[in-house]
Amino acid sequence: MKKIFVINGGQQFGHSGGRYNQTITDTTVEFFENNPDFEVRYINVNEAYDPAQQVENYVWADVVIYHTPIFWFQVPNGLKKYIDVVFDEGYGKGIYRSDGRSSANPAINYGTGGSLHGKQYMVTTSWNAPKEAFTLPGEFFNETSVDDGILFGFHRMNAFTGMTPLQSMHFHDVEKNADIQRDLAEYKNHLTKTFINNKTAKHEHLLNCDN
Repeated sequence: MKKIFVINGGQQFGHSGGRYNQTITDTTVEFFENNPDFEVRYINVNEAYDPAQQVENYVWADVVIYHTPIFWFQVPNGLKKYIDVVFDEGYGKGIYRSDGRSSANPAINYGTGGSLHGKQYMVTTSWNAPKEAFTLPGEFFNETSVDDGILFGFHRMNAFTGMTPLQSMHFHDVEKNADIQRDLAEYKNHLTKTFINNKTAKHEHLLNCDN
């Protein structure tokens, strides 16, 4: 049974009510709860939490799934605080043990002291920006993808712990041209492809290897 830990980083702030990411989170939890091959835990970072329990959730999980809007080209302050608090609590307790360097040669091996090797993570983001802002010449993000640009630091943060990424999914233009039914359909297909179809393909590959 694969263990999934879902983190809702949506936030009520300004004109954002956090409803979009709550809907995506609910869809994720329902997807895994309805499949007997998975066990799921989840947290909304806006609610009270015990940092030690959150560390245990990271250690328990095979896959961590983050859902977050992007506020001013960064994750919102509630999610950032959650990460700061929980990762600090996780020092020496299962998230990381050091920055990976040794006093004998401090110039190398930075970022190799994580304790979550063998685990994976996935992130979804929601944007006011249309997807074309990232892909068209002359548009705002200079043809730089979400993962290579805005989320570069976020991905390195997870790499620092030892986790490896699954394919991200990004929802665009959700303020002016939202289509939640379309987005949910695409997202469910993404979950099926990532967690169900891949598992079936790996199982069939192992069976073929045994023949």
